[in-house]
Amino acid sequence: MLSLPNILTLSRILAVPILLILLWPGMYQNLHQPPPLNYALAFVLYCLMGITDYFDGYVARSRGAVSRLGIFLDPIADKIMIAAVILLLVFTRDVDGIHVVAALVILLREIIVSGLREFLATLSVSMPVTKLAKWKTTFQLVSFGALIFAGIFPQELWIKTVGLATLWAAAVLTLITGWDYLRVGLKHMD
Repeated sequence: MLSLPNILTLSRILAVPILLILLWPGMYQNLHQPPPLNYALAFVLYCLMGITDYFDGYVARSRGAVSRLGIFLDPIADKIMIAAVILLLVFTRDVDGIHVVAALVILLREIIVSGLREFLATLSVSMPVTKLAKWKTTFQLVSFGALIFAGIFPQELWIKTVGLATLWAAAVLTLITGWDYLRVGLKHMD
């Protein structure tokens, strides 16, 4: 249970409330957005969460320490992190207007694919992660990181533009990969 990969995964889950505290605007004298220092701390924490996401699986596979707990917790930690960051960025209005649609597409796909994977697991059908899905995840991570980073330098609009552009790229890939997973799942539904 307390193997290094599992500790890394658990650290991602435990980091979410800290991220919430850093980016919750109402905690800072009724500001609409947190101060730049909080965005800086949140960005560092977000990067650490991303690094642990990579290394928990790498360490587990390289050391032959893949565990049932890790297999169970890793996707949950991923979904918690993604959902929390999306909700926080919408709440702080770093993602607003039409861009909320892209964020919502990503959030809904995460929920749908999780349910679909659970359903297919009961049928002993696995859904391996595709290369396109890995690209989708990369665009998501870059987008969320850029949007948090943009809060450090609000006068540098190009940073937010990069974050929003990659958010839309992630949303498009989300639709494509979500459809691919749904097609596979529908074959097993009677």
